[in-house]
Amino acid sequence: MPLYASGYRRGVVAAPHRAAAEAGRLMLAEGGNALEAMVAMAAAIAAVYPHMNHIGGDGFFLMREPSGRIRAIMGAGPAGAGARIELYGGHETIPPRGPLAALTVPGAVGTWMLALEAARASGGRLPLSISRPPSVTPKATS
Repeated sequence: MPLYASGYRRGVVAAPHRAAAEAGRLMLAEGGNALEAMVAMAAAIAAVYPHMNHIGGDGFFLMREPSGRIRAIMGAGPAGAGARIELYGGHETIPPRGPLAALTVPGAVGTWMLALEAARASGGRLPLSISRPPSVTPKATS
């Protein structure tokens, strides 16, 4: 799998898709911290590489604090309330595809929110609004 990296004077980001690496670089360029860049990359990956990471899945982050302490945000959703053994009657195993394959409630977006809370606690200050740099602002056509 190719890995794309993008740098800015405040750090370097890497992702398996060029657009995600660019999203992280733009967050750093706007003054964001590593956690804010990480969430931007996760959101971009959900759009451009959805078979590997999407909002209907889970999310996991490892963070190293300036003190050296390692923290984890683990966003595996709980099992769906409707998942009961009777639902799988006639199946030897849980099917890998289809409506019966759902094992957990998605936790990705909740994980992003926890990561942004950690970002704010570490000095992050960027809002969740969408802004486009002048180079990618859509132009009106006539």
